Amino acid sequence: MILEMKVPSPGESITEVEIATWLVEDGDYVEKDQPIAEVDSDKATLELPAEESGIITLKAEEGDAVAVGAVVCLIDTSAAKQESNAPKIEEKQEAKKIEVKQAPKAATYATGSASPAAKKILAEKEMDAASIKGTGKDGRITKEDAVKAVPSMGTMPANGSRETERKKMSMLRRKVAERLVAVKSETAMLTTFNEVNMQPIFDLRSQFKESFKAKHGVGLGFMSFFTLAVVRALKLYPDVNSMIDGDFQIKNDFQDISIAVSGPKGLMVPVIRNAENLSFKGVESEVKRLAIRARDGQITIDEMTGGTFTITNGGVFGSMLSTPILNPPQSGILGMHNIVNRPMAVNGEVVIQPIMYVALSYDHRIVDGRESVGFLVAVKEALENPLELLMDNNATKALEM
Repeated sequence: MILEMKVPSPGESITEVEIATWLVEDGDYVEKDQPIAEVDSDKATLELPAEESGIITLKAEEGDAVAVGAVVCLIDTSAAKQESNAPKIEEKQEAKKIEVKQAPKAATYATGSASPAAKKILAEKEMDAASIKGTGKDGRITKEDAVKAVPSMGTMPANGSRETERKKMSMLRRKVAERLVAVKSETAMLTTFNEVNMQPIFDLRSQFKESFKAKHGVGLGFMSFFTLAVVRALKLYPDVNSMIDGDFQIKNDFQDISIAVSGPKGLMVPVIRNAENLSFKGVESEVKRLAIRARDGQITIDEMTGGTFTITNGGVFGSMLSTPILNPPQSGILGMHNIVNRPMAVNGEVVIQPIMYVALSYDHRIVDGRESVGFLVAVKEALENPLELLMDNNATKALEM
C-alpha cells in the first residue's frame, strides 16, 4: 500500500511551508513517527514525522515551498525492512582500489583565455582575465567563471581566497525580516532610555542563589526580576500593555510576556502566559522550559503567539545599548543590556556600582511620552528596590524558600 504524506496545517493563517532539511534519503526505510524532515513556516521550524513504516519516496526538494495539504513524499507500507548485516564485498573491493593520480595537463593556447561572453562580463566588472582561474576545457574562462568572479576592493590580493557563498534564507528568517521592515514603516516607534543600579539584585542573588537552585532546580537569574518588574509597571501603565486593531485600542487585563530567544533557526519569541500569576520560581522555570524548547527547535506556534509585551536581552551578547524593534501588534518592548561597573553618586558619594542601561521602544500612536517614561521609571524603581516592590519585604516567602 502506498501512503501519501501531506503537509499538515501548522496553524491558522499559514498556507505554505518550506522544506528546510530532509532527515532521510530517497529509498530509505523509515519507522512510524520517525522525524523525516524539518519544515519552515513563517512562524516556526517544525519536524515532520513519518505516518507509517515503510520505504520512502521523496516528492519535494530541500528549499521547495509547498502548500499545506500538498503531497511531499510517498511511503510504501508493504515493503519489508532490509537487513544490512551482510558484509558489502563490493564496497570493500572498491576501497582497495588504488587511485591513480593523473598528471596535470600542460597549458595550451586556451589556458586563461576568456570566451566572448566571459570577456564582456569581465569588462563590465573591470576585471583582468589573468586574475581568474578558468574551469572550462584546457583552463578556458567560461561565462559562468566570469559571473562568479568577484572584483577585489582596492588592490589585488596576493593569495587570498575570493570565494563567496549564496544561501537562501529560511522562510522564518524572511518573515522576520519582512515584519521588522514593516514595523519601521507602519508604526510611530520611539525609544526612551534609563539606567538601573543592579547592586540590590546582586545582593539578593548572592544571598539566595545557591539555596534557590538546590530547592527548585532552576537558577535565580535576572529574568525573573525583570519579568515581575515589567508586570508591575504594566499594571500601572496599561496603555503599554495594549495594541491597535484598526480604529480600536485593545487593552488587556493580563500580562503575557514574550521572551526573545536566539535559536539555531533565528530569533524565537516564546510567551510566558499570565506572568502576573507567577512567582520568581514560576518565571524562572517557565523561562528555562521555553528557552530549551526554542533552542532545540521544538517550540510550537501556539507557544509563540499572543504575547502582550516583549523583553529582549542583548546583554548576553555583550551589547551595551540598543534600540529594540517592536514585536507587532504589541505596543512595547524592553531591551536589557550588559552590566558594567561604573561610578555612581550614592548618598552624596561616588561609588562603583554594577549598572545596566535599559531601553523601552513603544508605539507612539497609542503610548504617550508620559506613559512610556513613567513605565520605564517604574521598572527601574522595582529593580533598584526589589525587596519592597517585588517581594513585599519578605524575600524568603517570595522565593518560596
